[in-house]
Amino acid sequence: MDLQTRKLNAIEYIAGLQDENIFNNIELAIFENKVRKERKLKPFTKKQLLSRAEKSNKEYQTGEYQTQEALEKKSDTW
Repeated sequence: MDLQTRKLNAIEYIAGLQDENIFNNIELAIFENKVRKERKLKPFTKKQLLSRAEKSNKEYQTGEYQTQEALEKKSDTW
């Protein structure tokens, strides 16, 4: 079955729906897919990357970090 036929079948099915819960689930799936496409990740610019690296280095040098063990212990309470 080709894509065009499948889309027409889906439209026909949706048009005949009487169950609002099923329709709400379809709407939600469409919305989530749309949001996912809009939220595509973009690579950092060179300036952004350098800025983040400098900030991280400064935080490390001033002791503003947590060890892996501390983070794991903290996550146990979530």
